[in-house]
Amino acid sequence: MPKQAKSSKTTKNTGKPKSTKAKSAKSTRPKKLSFWSKLWRVILSIAIPLGGGALIAFFTRDAMAKFGSFNLPPLAPPAWLFPVAWTALYVLMGFACALIWLQYHSARKKADRQMARSALIIYTIQLIFNFAWTPFFFILELFWFSFGWLVIMWLLILAFVIKAHTISRSAFWMLLPYLIWCTFATYLNLGIAILN
Repeated sequence: MPKQAKSSKTTKNTGKPKSTKAKSAKSTRPKKLSFWSKLWRVILSIAIPLGGGALIAFFTRDAMAKFGSFNLPPLAPPAWLFPVAWTALYVLMGFACALIWLQYHSARKKADRQMARSALIIYTIQLIFNFAWTPFFFILELFWFSFGWLVIMWLLILAFVIKAHTISRSAFWMLLPYLIWCTFATYLNLGIAILN
């Protein structure tokens, strides 16, 4: 009789950790977002860079006329190309941000969520650098300071692109044109700083 009591006690004890483990596994399951929740995240992610870019363009509306008055380095594009290129890039980077944001919500592992979170933080910082560069360059005409600012921004974009590669391959490909364009913009900034 004592042996039977001991075995039933063992079964009872071993049963508890199993239920706790199942409970903890259930709690780590990510919450599924609805279609509308996903849609507003995509719209907001695209609207922020587009809206910020439009606001900066409004306050520096004479920038393209100023650009034409500078001594320009070789391969400098026509002034009309800049607003067209930046509009396309803002849409692409916004959509890439949305993909990473959605990945943050759908990630099962804590490490994956932390990776997506750090990528979004870097994205936010580089976007602030992006918006601030235009007044420094066109309004204040701090060409060398703008060049240093742009180099830091380029490094932030590179870090964001590298992180995006491990989180979402689609986001990575959407960000590549942004990195290439900013590389070219850094060259233009340096050339203008030297020639002016």
